Amino acid sequence: MLTLYSFGPAANSLKPMLALYEKQLEFVPRFLDPVKFEQHEEWYKKINPRGQVPALEHDGRIITESTVICEYLEDVFPQQNPLRPRDPFDTAQMRIWTKWVDEYFCWCVSTLAWERLIGPMARKLSDEEFEAKVKRIPVPEQQAKWRSARAGFSKQVLEEELRKVRTSVEKLESRLGESEWLACSHYTLADICNFAIANGMERTFPELVNASATPHLVAWIRRINERPAAQKMFANAKREQFITN
Repeated sequence: MLTLYSFGPAANSLKPMLALYEKQLEFVPRFLDPVKFEQHEEWYKKINPRGQVPALEHDGRIITESTVICEYLEDVFPQQNPLRPRDPFDTAQMRIWTKWVDEYFCWCVSTLAWERLIGPMARKLSDEEFEAKVKRIPVPEQQAKWRSARAGFSKQVLEEELRKVRTSVEKLESRLGESEWLACSHYTLADICNFAIANGMERTFPELVNASATPHLVAWIRRINERPAAQKMFANAKREQFITN
């Protein structure tokens, strides 16, 4: 039995969710509502003490960290529509891309998203309400990030994060101008993990990601969105989230 706890098919939650659909594995989706701070509820912190999503439960055992979950699925179900290359060199390239998205690309996009989305949500709370929410967050660094988002990140921080987003977009566009997929000649976890962050950037960063400036990146985003697994994931998630919430 597989159960995936997530916010739905976006950002880090999308990585293992799309991997599950691509591998055609049966699983139970459990959606948490970030607006209600469900990831910090005591019942969920018993599943992941860090109070973060996604988390995968497999036969009573818990695996956390989005990219680690994806690799775990490859280890446990290696013959089920593999998403990891067989060639060791190609696997290394895949891991270079998944490491890069986790350590660089994700973070700069995340900071700007926190400024635009989390900040306004946090500012709607009274001081008492906000402090009560923050006290439930088990990770000190996340507490600090919530406080920064509520106060508003500095202009210097936002400019630097935007520079990193621009560098990330240029890196993806350059690579996809050479190859249809990121790590090698076929679709892998490298594509899934980077798509999780890049999908939607035509809307959130239209000045950087558009058909004129980044034709290869836009084409790659659309190729993945057109895959049957991605279409099924988005359609099912929309219906299941409505039922769950």
